[in-house]
Amino acid sequence: MSNTSAFVVRRAQWESDGAGLAAIRREVFVVEQRVPEEEEWDGMDASSKHVIALAPDGTAIGVGRLLPGRTHVRIGRMAVLKPWRGRGVGRALLSELIAMAREGGFTEARLHAQTHALAFYCKHGFVPLGDEFAEAGIPHYEMRLWLKP
Repeated sequence: MSNTSAFVVRRAQWESDGAGLAAIRREVFVVEQRVPEEEEWDGMDASSKHVIALAPDGTAIGVGRLLPGRTHVRIGRMAVLKPWRGRGVGRALLSELIAMAREGGFTEARLHAQTHALAFYCKHGFVPLGDEFAEAGIPHYEMRLWLKP
């Protein structure tokens, strides 16, 4: 669990924290970025691991998920409410997801980064793979991070 004076990041369970996790994703992806509902809800949440960032009053302000695969983990659904962006929430969420991947014994993490977030992920050691592509009508790059044991 990650702690700052302004927010807390903790591991979450879809069964008990799903409403808060879904509310953030709906606000950021479906409302703000106009991702179609059917593309946002892919049926993978129950089998994924999740993190949630909470404001001091307990309100959900950011989320992310980790989807374990056979050879690597996929980080995704990273979203932070607009008033909390630029305050370290995304960094704290990503750090916790990377820690979870390492704990799971994975040596590689991948993600699909929106093009505007490339620099953010590069600062955390991710490198782009291949060319830009569209996902839900938004430009993305696949990125990889080698996880040292």
